[in-house]
Amino acid sequence: MKFCYTLWVIIILLFNIVSFPLGLAAQETEKSNRIVENAESSETPVFEKTEEAFLDNYLHLDLPDANILIRLGIAAVLVIVQVLLIRLAGYLFLKLETKITVYGTTHFKALTIKNLRLLETKQILNAIYFILRILKYVVIIFQLYLTLPILFSLFEPTRNLAKTLFGYILKPLKNTGLAIINYIPNLITIAVIILIARYAIRSLRFFSDQIERGKLVISGFYSDWAPPTFNILRVLLYAFTVIVIYPYLPGSDSAIFQGVSVFVGILFSLGSSSVIGNLMAGIVITYMRPFKVGDRIQIGNVTGFVVEKSATVTRLRTHKNEYVTFPNSAILASNITNYNVAAENPTDKGLILYAIITFGYSTPWQTVHTILIESALKAKYVEPDPMPFVLQTKLDDFYAHYEINIYTKAVDKVPSVYSELFKSIQNGFHEAGLDMTVAHFRANTITFPVEQNHDGTTKDA
Repeated sequence: MKFCYTLWVIIILLFNIVSFPLGLAAQETEKSNRIVENAESSETPVFEKTEEAFLDNYLHLDLPDANILIRLGIAAVLVIVQVLLIRLAGYLFLKLETKITVYGTTHFKALTIKNLRLLETKQILNAIYFILRILKYVVIIFQLYLTLPILFSLFEPTRNLAKTLFGYILKPLKNTGLAIINYIPNLITIAVIILIARYAIRSLRFFSDQIERGKLVISGFYSDWAPPTFNILRVLLYAFTVIVIYPYLPGSDSAIFQGVSVFVGILFSLGSSSVIGNLMAGIVITYMRPFKVGDRIQIGNVTGFVVEKSATVTRLRTHKNEYVTFPNSAILASNITNYNVAAENPTDKGLILYAIITFGYSTPWQTVHTILIESALKAKYVEPDPMPFVLQTKLDDFYAHYEINIYTKAVDKVPSVYSELFKSIQNGFHEAGLDMTVAHFRANTITFPVEQNHDGTTKDA
């Protein structure tokens, strides 16, 4: 309860500080409206309250001029009241800081984004303490500045100085209040535009989720297109909202605001050419649908699984747990091999893997074919339907090339599939008593001894 009381007192003090310029602005607006109405009706305004008249009424105290002691007594009372108010403000802010310390130690959590810890609890509390100290000084300075003109107005020699000091704060506050009141229609317009954009984005998100889940089917529009299409439409809607709101922003028609906008646009256009290229390539790749997250693909000489597919880059994880990042513009200019399409398509019966075996001509090709097919059927991850088949791809000088082809749906285990296939083929030929080693022949040059005659000439061998 004490914490709530202290907070309410500070809020009331701040409210009085803020409401003061708004009240002056409201009076100024009402005065302007009266002048306009009287001008339209060709009547002279009956009463017009100027700033000088307002200061005279605010700072004038109807006291006997001769009784200087009364004025000094009032000044002393004002000083004592001001000191008490300053001490009260310091006490209230100290109590509020103590309550925030007790509450924040147990309830405030460290500010983190994913695994990155930005602010600790102690740093958050220090930031709050810093803001409270600034507010305390603002309240104290405002109290002092309002009290000094009143003290100066008690005495005739310093009354003009009081008007000057009070005018320094009255005019900026009045202008600020007028600006706030005049900006209220634009603020309402901005709020309405933001509200419409927010509900439009919510509607797009709803339809995107329905399409992605398969509850809403649009002919020719794939379900995996829903998230990127929603992101594109959301960015366009945000950009359109900013364009519509821009004229209603304060200072939007000023030369400084326009110059900063042009400068930022030039920096963005010069520094983001490659980023824009990757973004456009990412959009093209999305609607080309060459792969999706989880597919086993080959880009250039790298084969791996798609673990991330963002607007600018695509990341692959190889079978050795190596993560390779490709810019989308590089992917768009490369050949992409997708191994999952054949395995997931029921009409393709699975992905075809093959291995080349060489065997000598002394063994009939029919025997080699039979051993290869039977061994392939015994291997793990090999589909029995369709049956494996053998192709003879080449006849070399000493052996023939046999290509064993198998069907598999274990796309995520391709290295294991090959390993199991090779082990089964070795076992098959070993059980058949056939040696897979092929003889290699190499011709060597033979050197004969050379006989010489007595005169040093050589004889023919």
